[in-house]
Amino acid sequence: MEKHRHKDPAYKLSELGYRMTPQRMMILNAVHNATDHISAEEIYSQVRPIYSHLNLSTVYRTLELLKNLKLVTESDFGDGKVRYHSAEKGRHHHLVCQKCGDVVDVDESVFTSLTDKLSGDYNFTADLRHLTIFGQCSKCSKDKK
Repeated sequence: MEKHRHKDPAYKLSELGYRMTPQRMMILNAVHNATDHISAEEIYSQVRPIYSHLNLSTVYRTLELLKNLKLVTESDFGDGKVRYHSAEKGRHHHLVCQKCGDVVDVDESVFTSLTDKLSGDYNFTADLRHLTIFGQCSKCSKDKK
């Protein structure tokens, strides 16, 4: 049991000297329990009925803290909403169709050769924790023809 505690975001927060307030715990739980990426507004909508003293600025501040501590990742799918994903659920990247809005998850291994190339040729260590690439899916590309 002790072995897995270091991965627990709540444990990591307290280990780094941050208080585990009820708001932080509920926001962490909302991100962790989300089946997909979740926006600050969606988190607020979930938590507000349970904790009436919560305000949206607290959600944003908490998400910023969690992002800075690398406990959540942040993605912008080009629709005006930033979404969050629990870092403990693993790394993946996204292909976003600019025409229909479909989002496809891409495994991190796809970018191994890119990170190796950047490291070898440019002596640059790329931080590709959560990447979003915009373009057109095959269905929308066919529609153009």
